Amino acid sequence: MTHPLSAPETKVTAPEANEAHFDLMLAFEAYKATNEQRLGEIERRAADPLTQEKLARLNAALDSQKARLDAHVTKSRRPALGGAPEQRSGAALEHGDAFSSYVRSGESGGLKALEAKALSVGSGADGGYLVPAETEHEIARRLTQLSPIRALASVRTIGSGTYKKPFMKSGPVSGWAAETAARPQTDSPVLAELAFPAMELYAMPAATQALLDDAQVNLEEWIAAEVDSAFADQEGAAFVNGDGIAKPKGFLAYTKVAESAWTWDKVGYVASGVSGAFPATNPSDPLVDLVYALKGGYRQNASFVLNRRTQAAVRKLKDETGDYLWAPPAVAGQSASLMGFPVAESEDMPDIAADAFAIAFGDFRRFYLVVDRAGVRVLRDPYSAKPYVLFYTTKRVGGGIQDFDAAKLLKFGGGDVSSPGRFPPLPAAERVGVRGRGASAAAQDFLHWVPAPRSGCAVACPGRGSLVSAGRCTRSSP
Repeated sequence: MTHPLSAPETKVTAPEANEAHFDLMLAFEAYKATNEQRLGEIERRAADPLTQEKLARLNAALDSQKARLDAHVTKSRRPALGGAPEQRSGAALEHGDAFSSYVRSGESGGLKALEAKALSVGSGADGGYLVPAETEHEIARRLTQLSPIRALASVRTIGSGTYKKPFMKSGPVSGWAAETAARPQTDSPVLAELAFPAMELYAMPAATQALLDDAQVNLEEWIAAEVDSAFADQEGAAFVNGDGIAKPKGFLAYTKVAESAWTWDKVGYVASGVSGAFPATNPSDPLVDLVYALKGGYRQNASFVLNRRTQAAVRKLKDETGDYLWAPPAVAGQSASLMGFPVAESEDMPDIAADAFAIAFGDFRRFYLVVDRAGVRVLRDPYSAKPYVLFYTTKRVGGGIQDFDAAKLLKFGGGDVSSPGRFPPLPAAERVGVRGRGASAAAQDFLHWVPAPRSGCAVACPGRGSLVSAGRCTRSSP
């Protein structure tokens, strides 16, 4: 199964994207060489300010090259604004022609007749007219490319104002029994009903009459291209930080608790142990804690979500074998990886700061649900901004967490440093390296610690598949 952050296997990558990917790889090699120089200077005395400045420039160059690569890949997947339309049914062609007449000249008679025939709610007076289905699908496709959380999350289209979903908080009790033995009655599963209301999102692109008169311009594609970035920016912010009032509820807006105290309807976190930073010693340990705070079933399709400044910080992290934990995409169209897991860059995630939840890790397809109400509407306004014609475009979208156990957060502060364990870090002599889940040389090895049995421990350590995160026993002491 193709990962949501990966390029479609059947898509031919544009030459510009391949060139941008090559430049990105060159920038990463230069970055590694400069960072090695910086580390050597720190070991001898202190890092040379010129080296620090060079490293900062290379970090910025990596961000720039990655953005350039993403832009080329996105552009290669977009259809042109002109040209012949795709094959459509008779009804779709009729709707498309009527919509084009409305957009170009304001003639709404055809759309009124079609929407009355279809018993559609809404009219030109109260909400504009429905765009053709192909345009709605194109807007949704572009949003998936531009909105990082939408690309990772589950997306469901509904026809009503609210989507309600029952969720089993605890599975049914089961057990073993002999063929003729009595079966005791089991407890009923605990169900929760989750409600995801769809809120109105709008954009108002403007066009000149000359553009509208140009018969070579596909106005349906033009509207989709104009509103995609505006919708994506608003959605991206809401899916992360939205308060749920007239907008979707972002996953960082829910109650957050230390993983050791996690319960349903809360988001669990592990802490870095240092306020606003990674630890000075073994700085990669919090990331290992974060990965293994997530259950194995969720890790199979998990991704990291963080912003570019946090990504710049994790680029410097290495394991004890000297390999970088972060790696650029193996081919154009794929994502960078951290410890072998894909990285999604969301500028709406907070920066690393005291008590900030700057990194999320989880299976976002099971964690977060995006709800789209069917129908995108357009209202033509030739009066408010003469000589331009405005197109008030609206869609309804909602979102929220559907499985609270499917993702975890990394808090840059004190608290529950490692949710699986109760013991302090092990001395360096007791650490061992194991092969990690990874697709790149830079993410092949990362540390797990295997502690020796300790006095007072009720069971032999380790207790999680012979791997223990950050040197702590996975079983509690008596």
